[in-house]
Amino acid sequence: MSILQIKNLHVSVDTEQGKKEILRGVDLTIRSGETHAIMGPNGSGKSTLAYSIAGHPKYEVTEGEILLDGENVLEMSVDERARAGVFLAMQYPVEIPGVSVSNFLRTAKTAIAGEAPALRTWIKEVRETMDGLRMDPAFTERNVNEGFSGGEKKRHEILQLELLKPKFAVLDETDSGLDVDALKTVSEGVNRAKAANDLGVLLITHYTRILKYIKPDFVHVFVAGQVAEEGGPELAERLEAEGYDRYVRA
Repeated sequence: MSILQIKNLHVSVDTEQGKKEILRGVDLTIRSGETHAIMGPNGSGKSTLAYSIAGHPKYEVTEGEILLDGENVLEMSVDERARAGVFLAMQYPVEIPGVSVSNFLRTAKTAIAGEAPALRTWIKEVRETMDGLRMDPAFTERNVNEGFSGGEKKRHEILQLELLKPKFAVLDETDSGLDVDALKTVSEGVNRAKAANDLGVLLITHYTRILKYIKPDFVHVFVAGQVAEEGGPELAERLEAEGYDRYVRA
C-alpha cells in the first residue's frame, strides 16, 4: 500500500498586488485504493492543491510537507514526481502542436518505466484502452490536444492514466465541459484504473454529478484555502442540497 500525505501545506502565488497565500494549512492523507473528493466554491484553493502536488513552478510552498511513501515530494522535480507515481489530469490540457498522440503516449510510458515498451504489446494495450474509452483508433495520429473537443481532451487524459499506471491520480475538474455520455465514459476509465492498479484518487470537482459514477470514500470541503469539513459520501449529498453558502458566510 502507498500513502500520499499532505501536512500543514501553505502555498502562495505572486500577483500584481504582491504575494498572496492561497492554501492556509491543508492536511490530507490518501491511501492506495481510496477515492477522495475535494469540493468547494470557486477560488477556494482546489486547483492550487492539485498543481502544488504536481510541482507547478507558479505555486510556492512556504510551509508544510507532501510525502509519498515517506519521500519528500517537494524535493522532486516535476518529472521525478511523475516517475514516483503522481499523475495530474489538468482542467485545461495544453496543446502540443507537431507531436502525435501515439508518440506522446509511448514517450511518456518510456520515461515513466525507464525503458520503451515492447511495440506489439504496447499497440495492443493502447488499442484496447482506447476502445474502452470509445475513442476512434485514428485519434492516435492527431497532434496532442490540437483541435480536440472538451470531451476528447478529457478522454485523452484518462487514456494516459490507464496506460501509465500511477500510484496516485489528481483529477482537476475532469467533469468540466463533459456531456452525460462522455462523463460516464471518462468515469468508467477512472474506475478501471483504480481497480486494476489499486489507484489512489484525489478528485477535484464543483458538482456531485461525477460522484454518481466515481464513488468517493471521503469528501473534503475546501473554503478559503482550508479544509472546512470532512465526511463520507453523505457530505456530498448535503452539499448538493445546500450548496457552499453556509461555509462561505462562516
